[in-house]
Amino acid sequence: MAADPRLDFVWEGDEGRPAVGTLRFLDETLRDGLQSPSVRHPALGEKIELLYLMDRIGAAVANVGYPGAGSRAQRDAAALCREIASARLSLRANCAGRTAAEDVIPAVEVAQQTGAPLEIGMFLASSPIRRFTEGWTWDAMLRLVDQWVGFARANGLDVLFVTEDTTRSRPEDLARLCQTAVRAGAQRICLADSVGCATPVGVGALVRFVRASLDAAGGEQVGLDWHGHNDRGLAVANALTAARAGADRLHGTALGVGERVGNAAMEHLLINAAALGWAAPCLDAVPAYLDAASAALRTPMPRDTLALLRSAIFGQAVTAARRAGDTALAG
Repeated sequence: MAADPRLDFVWEGDEGRPAVGTLRFLDETLRDGLQSPSVRHPALGEKIELLYLMDRIGAAVANVGYPGAGSRAQRDAAALCREIASARLSLRANCAGRTAAEDVIPAVEVAQQTGAPLEIGMFLASSPIRRFTEGWTWDAMLRLVDQWVGFARANGLDVLFVTEDTTRSRPEDLARLCQTAVRAGAQRICLADSVGCATPVGVGALVRFVRASLDAAGGEQVGLDWHGHNDRGLAVANALTAARAGADRLHGTALGVGERVGNAAMEHLLINAAALGWAAPCLDAVPAYLDAASAALRTPMPRDTLALLRSAIFGQAVTAARRAGDTALAG
């Protein structure tokens, strides 16, 4: 979809624009979304239904859970990976885990049991307050990154290294962690606003800094993810700013569910990315996706959500008519 310059007035300045078709989405509904204290944990069949709908809306990746959380979580993650492979869905599987044996080994077992490609979002807190609370030293942290990223790669997993609590971290600390992860084999880095404290100005500065530090260290091919929470009501704005500043994959959840007040709402990310010409999701499939999520999670859908989607779908139709030269229909 061609970008409508009228929709881009809020981003004046020297930041770049995502090339059409390069922005991707990682759906966290079945992992981070289930951290909400207000949602029901879906049955496996409901998770599989949501997986198909994530594929239909155009998500590139689905988080299939946290295999290290226990036997049920590991079984469900394996079942979802098998479903993706057997149905030949377009999306790929991701799972979560710490830089620890208890989390990385179960993820490796899922990949080996299913034979399906699997990316692990391996996280380690990077902020001074978390290091103080955990009693970690820098040498110990860097050894963990090197050991477990390397172990995951040697055992066939793709690695997304997540700097947990990124937005309360020091720039020089982030650079060290990210560069260590990349040297150990991480293909992507995820910047996480774990406590939802960031503003768009800060997000833009952070993403540009990390992108530049990766490029300077020879990591031009390393992908960059953004994962944000909505404590200040800025999750969607922050995610779009991250994309404008250089992140090529955004995380979100259906209906914005998640720990505390939630995550960036996937439906809002898709609507805005489509309107800005940054992606071409299937908005027609989003109502069914939200209906299924609302039913599976036992969480209500905001009354204005479907009206917003209808407006966005209409806008897509007008743009298609313009592109086809049908000025009467566009009018």
